[in-house]
Amino acid sequence: MLKSVADIFKIPELKKKVLFTLGILAVYRLGAAIPTPGIDASALKAFFETQKGTLFGFLDMFSGGALNRLSIFSLGIMPYINASIIMSLMQTAVPYLERLSKEGEFGRRKITQITRYATLVIAAIQAFGLTFWMQTMKSPGGAAVVKNPGLSFQLMTILTLTTGTVFIMWLGERITERGVGNGISLIIFAGIVDRLPVAVGNTFQLFQSEEMTLFGILFLAALVFAITASVVWVEQAQRKIPVQYAKRIVGRKMYGGQSTFLPLKVDQSGVIAVIFSVAIMMFPATIAQFFPNVGFMEKISGFLRPGQWIYTIMYGGLIIFFCYFYTAITFNPKDLADNMRKWGGFIPGIRPGQSTSSYIDRVLTRITLAGALFVVCIAILPQYPISWINAPPMLATIFGGTAILIVVGVALDTIGQIESHLIMRHYEGFMKKGRVKGRYFNIK
Repeated sequence: MLKSVADIFKIPELKKKVLFTLGILAVYRLGAAIPTPGIDASALKAFFETQKGTLFGFLDMFSGGALNRLSIFSLGIMPYINASIIMSLMQTAVPYLERLSKEGEFGRRKITQITRYATLVIAAIQAFGLTFWMQTMKSPGGAAVVKNPGLSFQLMTILTLTTGTVFIMWLGERITERGVGNGISLIIFAGIVDRLPVAVGNTFQLFQSEEMTLFGILFLAALVFAITASVVWVEQAQRKIPVQYAKRIVGRKMYGGQSTFLPLKVDQSGVIAVIFSVAIMMFPATIAQFFPNVGFMEKISGFLRPGQWIYTIMYGGLIIFFCYFYTAITFNPKDLADNMRKWGGFIPGIRPGQSTSSYIDRVLTRITLAGALFVVCIAILPQYPISWINAPPMLATIFGGTAILIVVGVALDTIGQIESHLIMRHYEGFMKKGRVKGRYFNIK
């Protein structure tokens, strides 16, 4: 393993990409520690002590602790993710956007530009709500969190928070273009991983104060290990469809005649479905928290709190929807069947063309359902056994299924990209006896 890590730095191009990615993530973590001007740090800390176990614990995890500090990155990357979801959905409903999505690089750049503008609008709206909510914050002793509220504070804070989100978006795009892995996913990954040492330290403090038993800690560790192993197994699982290529004679050479397989991942969406679902669930709840004195907003905030049955049902439904939605926009069975027919490929027992397309679509629908249900179970069910050992809400958030799904999924994707660079340059991957690859998962 150490030799594989050392091999990364033997390839100048890969070394540059990895160091660039780490540098960008360091800049992000530095920005998450810079507080918004005009905030009383002691009053803020006392206020958030009273908010443990509420929605803000969940929001704070995805902002990497920035919300807890009311830093310049308090809004995090969620406005960009919300804008991306809106654009993805609108591409199937708005003819103009649908045409852009089919115009190659030019269309992609145009859609990216529109997404950035949408991010700016959403971030400004959320910054407006968060700024006015800041002015209502008070510590248990009555000290105001905002030292000098007023128009100047409001304008400065809205501009600061909006600019912070746009800057995070820019950092994520730079990682995707010049670094390793998906930039937006890595930023969320970095925020969650940053909270892990704090969570582990709090766990041992609870054990020392006898608020958690040794059995509870061992049970929590075993649960985290089981979730991690399950996520790795299913994220790498594949359904292999056998494909046979007919022999063709071109000039004096013979081509084809070999047998291969078409790998279909059980979970095509990876962590995208979870991230999109969390963003959708957090958006109305976040807006509701900014207006605590409005009656129907209080009800929305209560219904959409993690652990409530309405939240659970909506969260599970959104995960299933986005698993199918992402698969539909990234995998086209008709195009695949046409390409196979052009090159003389066919699935044994299935007629080329429409029959092949229908067969692939049927198999893909079934395995996507299996993958989506697994993701729902991992994202929702672990919170119940964690509650049995009386673990604090903060530990349930960090060690829950959603956080582990994102961390493991992003780590697998990034390691896979690094391993591809190593193997392309004739180096071994991270494991001598295997690679980060798909696992056979037979669903007919």
